[in-house]
Amino acid sequence: MATPSLPLRSGVLAALLILVAGCGKSPAPADAAKLGRTEIRFAHAHAPDANAELHFTATAFAEALAPHSERLHVRIFPQGTLGSEREVYEGMQLGSGAACTVTGTAILNNFDQRIGVLDLPYLWQDYDHVHRVLDGEVGRDLAAGLEKQGLILLAWIDGWGYRNLITTQKAVKTVEDARGLKIRTIPTPVYLAALRLMGTNPTPMAYGEIYTGLQTGVIDGFEQAPAIVVAEKFYEVTKHMTLTAHLFPVIVVCYSKAQWDRLGAEDQAKVRQAAGVARDRGRALAPVRDAESLKLLRERGMAMHEIDTTAWQQAAIKLQDQLAAERGATDLLAKIRAAKK
Repeated sequence: MATPSLPLRSGVLAALLILVAGCGKSPAPADAAKLGRTEIRFAHAHAPDANAELHFTATAFAEALAPHSERLHVRIFPQGTLGSEREVYEGMQLGSGAACTVTGTAILNNFDQRIGVLDLPYLWQDYDHVHRVLDGEVGRDLAAGLEKQGLILLAWIDGWGYRNLITTQKAVKTVEDARGLKIRTIPTPVYLAALRLMGTNPTPMAYGEIYTGLQTGVIDGFEQAPAIVVAEKFYEVTKHMTLTAHLFPVIVVCYSKAQWDRLGAEDQAKVRQAAGVARDRGRALAPVRDAESLKLLRERGMAMHEIDTTAWQQAAIKLQDQLAAERGATDLLAKIRAAKK
């Protein structure tokens, strides 16, 4: 499965680099009440580092919105400062806490099981395949389901590279090498099933505990995209990355419907426009950041291993059918498969 390359015009790339230079911190908070402004509290779980797509997205959204609205002010809360991802979403359903967040789709299985179809192993062909699906009927269908749960989906964002297997001591060079390894993954049925398919012992663990778990040997490794390994400095406590490309991390920007309904139509349009800008900038950078991260990890001494995943890909077809059926998403799976070239 080849990671696609996307051409970038020099002017676009220059603009992106300027944006990245300002992504290390969130805009300073203002006294919104005194100024008659609405503060948009934007939460995410990752470090405030532009090498990670969550913080980049939040900052790109804030910078895109600022010139077009004097009433709306974005304040970014990184690293789970407003709670875990699930806690943030539950607060958003009630209209409290964060107004907006950016996360992977895995956590949203807790609110609408059909969205789990996006996280199936070995499902996605390349970035273009992802875009054809999410910018079309499937994306609109899933957005409608989330709205019923009190969440407005503003944009589908690309993760910066496929998720791979990262280990501390054992090099995984064949499918047999992965058998029995304690691998941290997101604690959702789809991710757990994907890691079992690969023969590992999937170990649910809170995101903030991964570094210590790797350091102390509680887990043998974890699975993640290279850009996150860089941003969170996980390379300090791991030695090997096996290029399994088993999952593509689809990411969403969601807004609390309760808080959305308090905005006027003009402000809603500006928020959607800012989310669209963040989406486009993130998509353009995805293959660039993936390649840069792999290069940096090699330079930091991480060993990279190619692996024949044919057996896993073949076994994944049956698992995809099973998991999609359990989630009432067989129709969506068929449309995703039909969108492949």
